[in-house]
This record gives sequence, C-alpha cells and structure tokens, in this order.
Amino acid sequence: MANEVKPCPCDIGDKFDYEGCGQEVQVEHIKAYVCKPSGKSDKAVIVIHDIFGWQLPNTRYIADLLTAHGYIAICPDFFVGQEAWKPSDNWATFDDWLKTRDSSKIDREVDVVMKYLQKECGAKKIGVIGFCWGGAAVHHLMLKNPHLKTGVSNYGVIRLFEDGCNLLHPTFFIFAEKDDYVPLDQASFFVTQLQQKLKESCKVEYEVKIYPGQTHGFIHRKKEDINPQDKPYIEEGRRDMINWLNKYI
Repeated sequence: MANEVKPCPCDIGDKFDYEGCGQEVQVEHIKAYVCKPSGKSDKAVIVIHDIFGWQLPNTRYIADLLTAHGYIAICPDFFVGQEAWKPSDNWATFDDWLKTRDSSKIDREVDVVMKYLQKECGAKKIGVIGFCWGGAAVHHLMLKNPHLKTGVSNYGVIRLFEDGCNLLHPTFFIFAEKDDYVPLDQASFFVTQLQQKLKESCKVEYEVKIYPGQTHGFIHRKKEDINPQDKPYIEEGRRDMINWLNKYI
C-alpha cells in the first residue's frame, strides 16, 4: 500500500526493493555509489540524493537507469558521513537537522567527484541531476560551477535561490503539480518568478515543466504500481530527464 497518507511530504511512495548494479567506492573523503556501462563511455552524470541520503535504493535505481543509457553514474554521499534523515525521525527537529546540511555548500565535494570521474573513469563530459534537497543543489551548481555541461533539478526547493536566473548551463526544472513540499498553490509565486526571471535574463537553454497530478518524489520515489494512472507521468518524467541529458552531454 502506498504511504501517501503519511504526513511526511518527502516520503511519498514506497521504497524500491532494489540492491543496485554498481559498487561503493571511496573518493578521497567521500563515499560514493558508482555504476558504469558495459561499453566505453566518456559521459558521466553526478546524481545528488535527497534528504534520505546516498544509500536510498530509489536513487541508486535512477543511477543504474542512467547507466543503462550509456552514462557513468555516481551518487556520492554529500552529507559526508552525517546521518541521512529517516522517516521515523521527529519532524519537529527537521529545520535544525537541515541547517547542518546546506545544499549550496557542496562545491568541494563536487570538485573531488569530478576529478575522480575524469581521472579514474575517463569522463570528459559531466552533467548533474538531483532530487528535492539534491534538486536545490543542482540549481546552485548551475549558477556556480563552470565545468558541468547541464543539470536537471527534480522538485528542488527553488525559493532558496531567489536570484537564481543567471544559469551557466542548460537546466531542466521538473515540478509536481500536487507537491506538498514545494506546493505550487503556495509556491507558485516562486515558480512564476523563476520563469519570468529566466525569460528576462537567462542566456542559456532552460525548461520548467510541471507534471499534472503528481506528488513530491514521483520520478524517483513512487513505484509505478502504486497508482496506475500515474505511471505515464513517471515514465514521461524519467524519459524527459534522460532526453535532456542526451541533448546537452
């Protein structure tokens, strides 16, 4: 049974029963999950996890999905050893927990991971995707990191980046219409503001897309069999994400 009735807005959809096809490695001071395609590839994608951390089976599933499309995929522990959030944790403490895990302070780790991808994996073109907390991190990187090729921000908390229109790289923003964490009925100002600012001053390609009827985490958290009517949108979101990466990497 789906757990959408639970009050935790970031825990929508059951976790996948999935072990992953890749392996865990140590990249300097960071642990990471890495999956490589069977054939040679010089294209890589950094996958930035949500608040549930780098070991979440759902996120590894997406990393492996990228590998199936020819990408070296790496999901590092951007909490750098700090505990990920657990659904059983007390949500009254969430704001304090989040203060010690700033999604805009991952630049050192990204540099380390990019160095690893280039030197150890032969990557020449690197993009980034992220979910929720990681979606906000992608937005930050698209504003600050000149070495990435492109990014996909999945239901990122856009209000954290009020001046986030001067993107350096093509960026795809994915939102869910019925998102309880980035609610469009309350945050529509931020979505509208983002779209308007991008239209006015962004000099690179971008897209903002809202998926009808979908809830937070629909691309990487909801199983396709939870609500059959959602399956086409889940598949569309994943397909859109991969098509965007294929276009710009």
